[in-house]
Amino acid sequence: MTEPRSPLASRARRRRRRLPGVTRWLVRIAIVAIVFALGVAVGQALEDRPPSREPVTNISTIRPWTQTQP
Repeated sequence: MTEPRSPLASRARRRRRRLPGVTRWLVRIAIVAIVFALGVAVGQALEDRPPSREPVTNISTIRPWTQTQP
C-alpha cells in the first residue's frame, strides 16, 4: 500500500503545476485583447454592409384545385 501524503507535500505539488502570477495575468490580458479585436471586426463588418433597399412584396392568389369524379 502507499502511505498517505502529507498536506504540505500535496500543496507543494499543486503550486508547481500552476502558472506564475505574471504569466496568468498575461494570458488573461491576451484573451481580453483577442475578444476585443473580434468585437471590433464584427462591428466593422456590420457597418460596411450595403444599405438595405425598400422591401419587395409579391401578392399572388392561389386558386384551389378542382375535384373531378373518376
